[in-house]
Amino acid sequence: MIKSIPLNKLACSPRNVRRHSDPAADAELKASIAARGLLQNLIVRPATKGKFEVEAGERRRRAMLALADEKLLARDHEVTCLVLEDSVEAAVETSLAENFHRLAMNPADEAQAFAALVTGGATVEDVARRFGMTVRFVEGRLRLATLAPVVFEALASGQITLDIAKAFGATSDREIQTRVFEQVSSGYYAPNPDSVRRMVLSGTVRGSDPRARLVGRDAYIAAGGRIERELFDDNDSESWVDVALLESLAAATMEEQAKALAAEQGLAWVKPTLDPFASHDLVEGLVRLPAEPAPLTEAELARLDALDASYDEHAAILEDEDSAEDAVAAAEAAIEAIERECQDIRARPPVIAPELKAEAGMILVLSRDGTPVLQPVFYGERQMEAVDTDGGIEVIPGEEGSDKRRATLSRRLVDELAMQRRDVLALHVASDPGVALDIMVFTLADAETHDWRSRAATTLRAPVPAGPIAGFEAKDAPASSALAELRSGLDESWRGGADATSRFDLYRALPDDARAAWLGYVVARSLEASLNMAGERQLPFQDHLGSLIGIDMAQWWRPTAANYFDRVQKQVILDALTDVGGLELSSRFISVKKGDLAMSAERIFAGTYITEVEVREKALAWVPEVMRFAAAAPDADEPGIDATATDPAVDTNDPSPRELAA
Repeated sequence: MIKSIPLNKLACSPRNVRRHSDPAADAELKASIAARGLLQNLIVRPATKGKFEVEAGERRRRAMLALADEKLLARDHEVTCLVLEDSVEAAVETSLAENFHRLAMNPADEAQAFAALVTGGATVEDVARRFGMTVRFVEGRLRLATLAPVVFEALASGQITLDIAKAFGATSDREIQTRVFEQVSSGYYAPNPDSVRRMVLSGTVRGSDPRARLVGRDAYIAAGGRIERELFDDNDSESWVDVALLESLAAATMEEQAKALAAEQGLAWVKPTLDPFASHDLVEGLVRLPAEPAPLTEAELARLDALDASYDEHAAILEDEDSAEDAVAAAEAAIEAIERECQDIRARPPVIAPELKAEAGMILVLSRDGTPVLQPVFYGERQMEAVDTDGGIEVIPGEEGSDKRRATLSRRLVDELAMQRRDVLALHVASDPGVALDIMVFTLADAETHDWRSRAATTLRAPVPAGPIAGFEAKDAPASSALAELRSGLDESWRGGADATSRFDLYRALPDDARAAWLGYVVARSLEASLNMAGERQLPFQDHLGSLIGIDMAQWWRPTAANYFDRVQKQVILDALTDVGGLELSSRFISVKKGDLAMSAERIFAGTYITEVEVREKALAWVPEVMRFAAAAPDADEPGIDATATDPAVDTNDPSPRELAA
């Protein structure tokens, strides 16, 4: 029933599914109502004391209230509403449908409408004010209206996206826009905004460009490509003029490489891209397939054992304070070579189960040096199954063996219905963050129980990293002990469920604190090993996290003879002593043998050695710089990092191991 209701009789409904808004969009709506009035009815439901709760249209109600505060509308302004008499559950569905089933205006239509207003005499500022938008937004839409006709029509018909249309608008030259559009339209590879922007803006490409290195100078010239060189140009700095031709040649080369690699690797497909990464558009609709590093051969295992023995021999030379300088230098070089070879051996490419490989694919990216590189990830795409001779398959609703009515549906229809049903479920999950969080945590925690051979309900994955050293556990470290204690304290009663459905119901029945503990654990166990140092062990994001949390490593890790001092050179220990006690402290131990020095250093940095109070406090706060969580990542060009640098001030707010474990 349609009814006019005073604005002051309308109230917010607790069932309205919209929980978030956009201030800019709210300003646009407010300006629209002020200029043209309310163009869409509110949907309300009767409440107590003559009030009506707004099930759909809360943003419009708030915009009118704001106008009433500004004296532009009366408090009792009559608002046209559709009054529902439905149940509470139906009201929620109505609110969800009203917010969801909307079609945003095509950007091309917006551009034409704004252009018509400006042509009629309105200024850009007038249009922005009347529609509650920014001047920059209106100018952007007007810029679309000036695109070459063929590009504008492609935007209007949905042939290209708004981002690609904006990329064409990077130049105002319609001839260039038209030429590039024809080139990318006739190509057999899908354009992306970056490639289009490069083509319309780049009059030339440097010879050092990855695409140029991939195609090669001779092939480019043979295809009719032009090169311009100035007096001091070399092959890297020279200018390749025909960018569109280069893009086409590069795409063709990558396509050939992809086909060859697919045949060589026994894969169903390999998708090429001219970007150095796999974009979201490229992997959309694909799922990652389970893969493990290839197992080491017996010869490789034997080689690793030999390298470990050689490493120990050279390390003994470094630890011997009587070693000659030449021997120390040779040992350092040998250890560096050993570590590099060990890394190469352990860097195993992933392998996939033979039964999955025939349907698997990979992404071929173009590295910045112009080399095609297969990303070490296997993807699967859903294949259309063969249909019966009568063009359909028999569908039985519910469980197999059910006596419900059967129907014959085409495979295409079955897949389309499944995807639409998925989207309905996804929309409701997205509208309920609590359920979404439970699903995420349960799925990650249940990975240990779930049978990987059965189809997973979601694509959520968080594999536990193996770590650089297999089987290593720092059992005497407070953090490792506390983490193990936290793991053993998790409520695993839900694992008793026979299947994922029953386990999920049992998990959701756990108290809030028990589910919160699982959330922390499943995220924490996914962290990779890293150090505050240059090289492959550096993960700047982890440094940022540690700094953000305010972790004081000195409370969680203390250097001992076993875990540090026995395994570094004598000078490293003396430098650490200098850091906390100056030359006066380190000079006391300069003549002490390495083994005795390590034991003394352990006592000093544990606070059990008799020394000055100030020195003791500094020693208790000291850890090697590589163990700290740096506030800023080290410079990528820095050759290394001093493991014994003076430590920054201690954050006294960091909880102790005992407090955090409790």
